[in-house]
This record gives sequence, structure tokens and C-alpha cells, in this order.
Amino acid sequence: MKILVIDDDAAVRKFITLALKKENHTVFEADNGNGGIQLLQEHDDIAIMITDLIMPEKEGIETIIEVRQHYPNMKIIAITGGGKVSPDNYLLLADALGANTTLKKPFSAQELLRSIDNL
Repeated sequence: MKILVIDDDAAVRKFITLALKKENHTVFEADNGNGGIQLLQEHDDIAIMITDLIMPEKEGIETIIEVRQHYPNMKIIAITGGGKVSPDNYLLLADALGANTTLKKPFSAQELLRSIDNL
């Protein structure tokens, strides 16, 4: 399966990418929503988008809204460790705007893979 990972933290991207590649998924990476949208336009067979919510340039909330408009069938997992506000508030917002599931950082590889399986 082709999965897009969007997170401005390179260590988080690497962690997620390694976990997904161990399960034989093809992974595309972007460090913000703009890069993620560009990858979706270039690869129309990406099945799942995993996006952080708090990033520079284009945040995850904006990205989810845009993806829902142009790719209504895309499966979306929203992730965050929070910022100035509790991560739960961001995750509730992401859920309301169309994320299929949410994960609070830090999460384990098993939690991530279980979330993907449950999509």
C-alpha cells in the first residue's frame, strides 16, 4: 500500500517510515502540508495520508480540509503531540474535519499499524 507521511519533525517521519516499510508499504514523505499535497497530485494511487497537525507553512488541519475536498476517499490518520493547547483538542478538531482516526504522540509502531489495519 502507498502511504504519505507528513510531519515537520524528521525523526518522527523516519520512525513512521521505518515501521511502514517493515510491513512492505511504499512510503512518500513531506515536511509540511504543501509538500504533501504536491505528492498527492503526483501519485494518485496513495491510499493513506498520515499527517501531523502542527507544522510550518501548511498545518495538518488545513491539509485535511484540502484533501477532503479533492480526494474524498483518502484515508487520513491525524497525529499530534499538541502545542500550546492539549493534543486532545487538535485531535478532536481533526476528527471533526474528516480524519478517519487520530493518534497522540508519542505512539508505538504497533499502535500505528493497528490504526492502519482498522481503516
